[in-house]
Amino acid sequence: GFSPFSRKGVCRPRPALLQQLKQQRDKLKQYQKRITQQLEREREIARQLLRDGKKERAKLLLKKKRYREQLLDKTENQITSLETMVQSIEFTQIEMKVVEGLQIGNECLKKMHQVMSIEEVERILEETQEAVEYQRQIDELLAGSFTQEDEEAILEELNAITQEQIELPEVPSEPLPEKKPGTLLVLSFREHGFPGQSKMPGPQGPSPLSTQGKSEASLWGWAQVSRMG
Repeated sequence: GFSPFSRKGVCRPRPALLQQLKQQRDKLKQYQKRITQQLEREREIARQLLRDGKKERAKLLLKKKRYREQLLDKTENQITSLETMVQSIEFTQIEMKVVEGLQIGNECLKKMHQVMSIEEVERILEETQEAVEYQRQIDELLAGSFTQEDEEAILEELNAITQEQIELPEVPSEPLPEKKPGTLLVLSFREHGFPGQSKMPGPQGPSPLSTQGKSEASLWGWAQVSRMG
């Protein structure tokens, strides 16, 4: 039968194993790219939960986000390891190392698959029984995954998002009233008078826009306002 060892006692990887390594490396890179794109979306959902007063759900989601970030780091290390193996096609006991690398990579892929779908993440916003069940599943998945340092980092991010909510003004739900052109100018003229004219009389005095006694200057000011209207 086929022996993976050359006459010099150096183990050569089987072509099939090298192909598996390359495929797994490529798949890990794809997952890595997708997770990176989804992390910011998860933060946005956490913001929404905090706005709705659902702090515990927001915290749970940030735990899941932290877990995915850790998977990203582990994946990065595994990709580097796989690429090194693929490039080093000849060294002692490579088959054993390749198989071990594939097992680690498969474990990474399996864990990533469990936490990939952003559609599932968005279910945490819902009030349905399915959403409650989803939260329970996340709790079970993440149980024992974090150190004290991780927990502190999660709380720190939660507090940072909470602070963002306090500092940023809420977007008004109703459209702002349109500004009427010329209003500012009229108020200014009422306060300071038209050019070449003293302050406009108060409500008890004659209207500056009456047909009698219009000065040249007040006619000019009215023309400016009318042009803006």
